[in-house]
Amino acid sequence: MKSTDFAGRASDLDRLDAQLRLVAEGRGGTRGRAVIVTGRRRVGKSRLVQEFCDRSGRPYVVFQATRGRNPVAERSDFAEAVACSGLVGGELVQGAVPQDWNHALRTLALAAGDETPCIVVLDEVPWLIEQDGEFEGALQTVWDRHLSGRPILLLLVGSDLSVMEALQEYGRPFFGRAAHMTVKPLDLGDVADMTGLAAADAVDALLITGGFPEVLRSWEPGMDRTAFLRASLANPLSPLLAAGELSLLGEFPSATHARAVLETIGAGERTFSAIAANVGGAAPLPSGTLSPILANLIAKRVVAADLPLSDQPDTKNKRYRIADHYLRFWLAFLQRALADSERGRPDLALRRIERSWTAWRGRAVEPLVRDSLARMLPDDAWPDTEAVGGWWNRRNNPEIDLVGADREPVANRVHFTGSIKWLDARPFDRRDHDELVRGSAAVPGATADTPKVAVSRAGFEPGLPLAAGWTPEDLLAAWA
Repeated sequence: MKSTDFAGRASDLDRLDAQLRLVAEGRGGTRGRAVIVTGRRRVGKSRLVQEFCDRSGRPYVVFQATRGRNPVAERSDFAEAVACSGLVGGELVQGAVPQDWNHALRTLALAAGDETPCIVVLDEVPWLIEQDGEFEGALQTVWDRHLSGRPILLLLVGSDLSVMEALQEYGRPFFGRAAHMTVKPLDLGDVADMTGLAAADAVDALLITGGFPEVLRSWEPGMDRTAFLRASLANPLSPLLAAGELSLLGEFPSATHARAVLETIGAGERTFSAIAANVGGAAPLPSGTLSPILANLIAKRVVAADLPLSDQPDTKNKRYRIADHYLRFWLAFLQRALADSERGRPDLALRRIERSWTAWRGRAVEPLVRDSLARMLPDDAWPDTEAVGGWWNRRNNPEIDLVGADREPVANRVHFTGSIKWLDARPFDRRDHDELVRGSAAVPGATADTPKVAVSRAGFEPGLPLAAGWTPEDLLAAWA
């Protein structure tokens, strides 16, 4: 049964449907199939798998782990959930009191039966691993001996990306037994559909909400950016304000270096040295402390590290940024806005956002533009362009927004250089083109004959010698 309030996620649902068909048809190395489902906290993983279960028409059981719970109580609740589910043999395990996870998972095998395809969801698996060191080994043993031979689609769901990905590492008990699926925020196409906005305004909506479903659902169709912000900032409990703090507190308590590093990057610092200086206070944070923090944030997909793209290797000019759009917006504006909202002065927060919006958006839109072009290319005009990045030197002067090449991080050949101008009323003009030409001369691998391209929110001055010019509508089409 399809929920009326569920939107987007068509490709994610298709992937899960394909796995369930393999189970139902008995195709594959084993009759049962396991899928590890990961994604950032609050991105909508649990809602997705519940919708999939409801639409499937198959018997299913969903078990939600509780962090820090006594393992005995957790196993008891799991057995009860299995017994009370729609699985064909649920009544056979009524009253079971499993002594360990090996026993608990065997009750699942009994309840699932041998004939009817079913779905089993274990949500927040990292908490089960944290509670009981034997869980992983028990899962592997019972899967191999009892579950994989039955028509079961097992979905292992978790928000801690590093823990979930470690489940698949060589040497871990469940290695080689599961497919992997990452649930990402809703994309630009989904955002446009849900908000009813034109392409350029849908980009704004994505940069603000990050494509997080719970935030997007509060954006009424047709509402413009300012109206949405005014309504959301006026309510301290609005999803726009609340989701960021809940997400951060779940992973990064406020009094930690990791939280301080995130806030520093969110405030606009991009280099290792600047981050170290800002977080360290009187003295820069030592490299031995900052490096593992950044590595952990990158592993969790919270922070991204970009390298200049050219035909010369350059690992010294790495730049860091907040990886998801919503968290970037929240750290830049909404963390401070919470206090304004709570004391009845949301107008102050809105004024700060409007004052900095154009400059902030101009930088924030760059990763979205590059991702969109990477989806569009290669095409007939650029048949060998498989990497889209940017280029900068140590002083960020010049800084080239777009570099298209045959591969990354080090290209064999640079195919184009380009500029992004994301202004409401000023089109990309001759001055912008000439600045691009001058800056491109510094890009290793680019020559005077390297084609020039541009992306502009407000269109282009006629007659510019550009090899390609992309608009917001082109970016939106890339996500269709």
